[in-house]
Amino acid sequence: MIREFRVVIEKGEDGYFVASLPTLRGCHTQARSLDALMKRVREAIELCLEVEEPVPTEFVGVQRIAITA
Repeated sequence: MIREFRVVIEKGEDGYFVASLPTLRGCHTQARSLDALMKRVREAIELCLEVEEPVPTEFVGVQRIAITA
């Protein structure tokens, strides 16, 4: 059975890419390159699925908000 997951990817100040999965609480990983990150994401998903079922979510979008600080 093939399951698909949405992965949120951000790049930190230290240059690492960080991936998290909204449907699997606590499921995240990081790597220096996107190729390495995607391999690690697959591994993280497999491990998370051993202990938890995904929580249904609906992706709405990403917004950028500017404030004066």
